[in-house]
Amino acid sequence: MKWNRKDVLQLEDLSREEIELILHTAKPMKEILFRPIKKLPTFRGKSVINLFYENSTRTKTSFETAAKVLGADTSSLAVAQSSVNKGESLYDTARTLQAMQPDIVVIRHASSGAAQFLSKILKAGVINAGDGQHEHPSQALLDLFTMKEHMESLEGKKILIVGDVLHSRVARSNVWSLTKLGAEVVLIGPPTLLPPEMKTLGVKMNYNLDEELPGADVVMALRLQLERQQAGLFPSLREYSQVYGINLERLEKTGKNTLILHPGPMNRGVEISSEAANSPNAVIEEQVTNGVAIRMALMYLLMGGNANVVA
Repeated sequence: MKWNRKDVLQLEDLSREEIELILHTAKPMKEILFRPIKKLPTFRGKSVINLFYENSTRTKTSFETAAKVLGADTSSLAVAQSSVNKGESLYDTARTLQAMQPDIVVIRHASSGAAQFLSKILKAGVINAGDGQHEHPSQALLDLFTMKEHMESLEGKKILIVGDVLHSRVARSNVWSLTKLGAEVVLIGPPTLLPPEMKTLGVKMNYNLDEELPGADVVMALRLQLERQQAGLFPSLREYSQVYGINLERLEKTGKNTLILHPGPMNRGVEISSEAANSPNAVIEEQVTNGVAIRMALMYLLMGGNANVVA
């Protein structure tokens, strides 16, 4: 199939075929990352702007690397030093960006819907790098890509997503994409961090991690946002770790060679033990590499690239 979208804003809107097209396109992109010379002429003369209103290490660097490998000129707007700090609205920032004639704008923003708002103003393609508690499409796509490298199909696979689901845009994007690819998704966490409305998305929910571990093909630990502890949403970090922390002893209950994923950054000893994070079944570093490949694929498709021809 041919890619026909100007933007990538949310996985809720993408069909299974579109998701599979992105994953298919990412395969040759990953091969490029292991070449002696990691540079293509594909995007020569094209420009990509990163607009990050929130702190980010992995996602921002990943998008910058992806654009540079494809040969694009990249620039990043340091929001803390920009006119935004002087009270400039997102609308006016968007108008300023439009005047620079970029080809792609990557945005991360604390407000849900910010990427969609920007996409209506800009002629450039917009990629959502995380908006509020809404979605984080590229993170879920790299998670899918990583899983599929180890399991040919996700159809019928049992995927556990454990932790702060309530505030996680990663969890929401993963639910949309995994269910479209036929996986059985189980959301697990304390009652205060597990929104009941998620049941309407066709997933199972449970407060008891140990009950769901048998038969799990993948366990994904979400980052516990430590400010939630101060907000009183769970008693203590120690109790959280005892009940929901991913460790090797707990993983033995799956009875399988279970993959361990984490979107990062990790709070070692809280949502995941160091032993589990460093174990052979952990594919956390692979997720980082695959993130560059996925983001290359997204930019390539938005620029009108053919999934079968890379360079």
